[in-house]
Amino acid sequence: MARPPARLLGQFFRYATVGALAFGIDTLTLYLLVEVAGLHYLLAASLGYLLGILCHYLFSIRWVFDFRRLPDWRHEFALFALVGAAGLGLNALVIGLLVEQAGLGYLAAKMVAGVLIVLFNFGARKLLLFT
Repeated sequence: MARPPARLLGQFFRYATVGALAFGIDTLTLYLLVEVAGLHYLLAASLGYLLGILCHYLFSIRWVFDFRRLPDWRHEFALFALVGAAGLGLNALVIGLLVEQAGLGYLAAKMVAGVLIVLFNFGARKLLLFT
């Protein structure tokens, strides 16, 4: 089996670091919106995820990816957010299934969903935007 190039591994490490930060913002937002504001967990998860997307984009263009396919940041962000929207759908699906069908708490379900979504988002964004 061929080893991934060091550059790709470095990007994935930086992406995962940025993702962990965005995930923290996302999860804290989820927790606060459910526990403090009293919102339904799926609405709160969606709002937290959207805030996470914005943070993730800003850090990704500054620190993770050194090549940008699209010269206009508005088009780039739109595509970045589109991938994020697909991830949002997967996020809600996984959390909903784990809470409603598997009986996990919403925060535990969020942790499982986060692992799956980071792999999807990195692959899609790398392929569509930063290669």
